[in-house]
Amino acid sequence: MVFCADPSNGNLVHAERIFNYIQNPGLFVYNIMIKAFAKKGIFRKCLMLFNKLREDGLWPDNFTYPFVLKAIGCLGEVLEAEKLHGFVMKTGLESDTYVCNPLIDMYAKLGQVDVMRKLFDEMPERDVVSWNVLISGYVKRRRFEDAIDVFCCMREESYLRPNEPTVVSTLSACAALKCLELGKEIHCYVRDRLELTSIIGSALLDMYCKCGCLSVARKIFDEMPHKNVICWTSMVSGYVNYGELDKARELFERSPVKDVVLWTAMINGYVQFNHFDEAVALFQEMQIQRVKPDKFVLVALLTGCAQMGALEQGTWIHGYIDEKGIPVDAVVGTSLIEMYSKCGCIEKALRIFCGLREKDTATWTSIICGLAMNGKTSKALELFSKMKQVEAIPDEVTFIGVLSACSHGGLVEEGREFFNSMTSIYNIEPKLEHYGCLIDLLGRAGQLDEAEELIKKIVNANNEIIVPLYGSLLSACRIYKNVQMGERVAEQLVKIESRDSSVHTLLANIYASAGRWVDVNRVRREMKDLGVKKVPGCSSIEVDGIVHEFLVGNPSCSEMREIYSMLDRMVKPLFNSEENEMEREETGAMNSC
Repeated sequence: MVFCADPSNGNLVHAERIFNYIQNPGLFVYNIMIKAFAKKGIFRKCLMLFNKLREDGLWPDNFTYPFVLKAIGCLGEVLEAEKLHGFVMKTGLESDTYVCNPLIDMYAKLGQVDVMRKLFDEMPERDVVSWNVLISGYVKRRRFEDAIDVFCCMREESYLRPNEPTVVSTLSACAALKCLELGKEIHCYVRDRLELTSIIGSALLDMYCKCGCLSVARKIFDEMPHKNVICWTSMVSGYVNYGELDKARELFERSPVKDVVLWTAMINGYVQFNHFDEAVALFQEMQIQRVKPDKFVLVALLTGCAQMGALEQGTWIHGYIDEKGIPVDAVVGTSLIEMYSKCGCIEKALRIFCGLREKDTATWTSIICGLAMNGKTSKALELFSKMKQVEAIPDEVTFIGVLSACSHGGLVEEGREFFNSMTSIYNIEPKLEHYGCLIDLLGRAGQLDEAEELIKKIVNANNEIIVPLYGSLLSACRIYKNVQMGERVAEQLVKIESRDSSVHTLLANIYASAGRWVDVNRVRREMKDLGVKKVPGCSSIEVDGIVHEFLVGNPSCSEMREIYSMLDRMVKPLFNSEENEMEREETGAMNSC
């Protein structure tokens, strides 16, 4: 049975059969089976055997508890955790380091950080694993500052030397906080005291890449004697995050082993920097190589389709998801909703939303924003109301969708209420986008004075926030021909952003709508003197699964000759019909004479 229960080369099914034949299994036999199930991740059976063990009148020992504690932590069973903690205390093993360490880890997995820390502080003796479990526990709960504080305490208060797990967990915290100085100290410690394993190397690469030190990361990468796929992925991701896609692709091609995570990193990089064609081509290569994509690859591609408005490609990916039987969970569902919404197929987006069994905040937010951008104000607000009813908590992006819906529908009172509820109910501090939505709403409703006062009241507003808000107000001034306020706002904007073409263009349009042509010419002269040029417009269209982009004044498109030829063929009949109409009018006038 011991041989069969070995997780590396045994047969657990056969081991379980042998166990069932034993009439009165002792604690040793139970411990073997509990350990085997825990190692295989079959956690429910761990708990079942633990309960049976107690029913048989046996008392667990310090070899039983670590694996049962692991099972409860992975299952997230809080009540079972409290019961088991009680059993540990009854057996007097709470001070046993071999039991207390997994007990701390269990509470970390359950998110009970205060209990985790209390157990650590009360330990009569701590080994290096105790420190490691506490540091990794804080990292798991994204309490990175606390993780670094514990590492510093370990160096100051303990005679124990940090080992590989200590270093890896602390480097993760350094990477998250971009704490380069401590990361460098740990790197020196690794050079002096530890061996540069592929695991430590990968953690160092990740830390240096996230701190922006790509050249240092590359030097470590090149010097590593053994590189696993995680090291290659860390370095590729580092280049991707800083937009160095050519270097990322060169490394990607050189990697001897490419797992789905590495493929995802490269595809996501292309999507992130709007190289959508390359992303699709790489996905097709991935299929040729028979690498099974996970949902994160498909989510990245759907994000690209949403950004480019590539409905045909997005529909094909949706078909691929259905064909391959990939579960449409909240993550995949949210991406499909966003893609269809941004491509104008809001009814399809709604059908996907209604078909989802599980909906998280991102899912609700995606459909609310989609409805808002497609002008479905009533439906967006109806779903926001339902979201609150099911006790899903809206986030700052949700409120952008809600306020946008109010803006499209001209619902000023409702918009004010939602904006105020952000701070009063949900403790969300409004950002530029929220102020922009509210000012746009007030501007469209003609309440320009209130919009201007709102901008003045924004606390600690820097130019990054002020410029877009005043720009939105200036647009409203043009619509309502409020020349006086338009001049005042434009003057403010020119002081901050004198080279922004939109400010000058809007002010010229305001003067033009009021018939003040002298002022129009003056603004245009100022633009010329300042060297301000209008930003050329850009549009795109998807034809046969390929997205074509057009930039004003840029005739670089390979099919431009055919496009102009088609335009001529379309325009000529229009001009001819106008000329014929004019001739008929002239003839009619002559006849009437």
